[in-house]
Amino acid sequence: MTRKLFTATVAISMLVLATSWLQGTNAIKFELLGQDAADVTPMCISHHVDEETQVVVKVKVGSGPHQKVAIEVTDDSIHQNQLWRKDSLSEELQRGAFLNKDAGDVFACFTNTLADGYEPNARYVRTVDIDFEIGSETIDYAKLAEQEKLKPMEVELRKLEDIVKDILGNMEHLQAREERMRNTNGKKKNAE
Repeated sequence: MTRKLFTATVAISMLVLATSWLQGTNAIKFELLGQDAADVTPMCISHHVDEETQVVVKVKVGSGPHQKVAIEVTDDSIHQNQLWRKDSLSEELQRGAFLNKDAGDVFACFTNTLADGYEPNARYVRTVDIDFEIGSETIDYAKLAEQEKLKPMEVELRKLEDIVKDILGNMEHLQAREERMRNTNGKKKNAE
């Protein structure tokens, strides 16, 4: 995949993610056109994840004849580590869980490949639902309450504590990012 196409895909993905975040939704739903195996271009969606953070990716794909949808989840490190891969997604909910070691973007890239003998056509499309659960969203609080014999109020307090930790981590990330951008902008002004 060319760098410009990849950058455009990421920009569109970020716009979709930002829009869905503002609307208060956790999942993204989109249509993925079937493509010839020789010309498959992935559709990628990204999400920023802090270091040492648990991530669960949930994916469900609508039905469609003569099509095979695959997902590959990678990070944005120099090695582009493959975190999860599933070659044939189905209508059943698929879950991929992993621990993100380094802070950065996690990319979920989808392909929809047509079976041999079928040409790309608007009727060959699959609907994809994807949901990123990150940090405290991945914790099964019912299981935790049972294991630690917590009362309902204690479970709610634990949820709130985990959410606050996530928010603080995100704020720290945004402040560091803002500082980097401010420093970059200052260096450019000084160079002129």
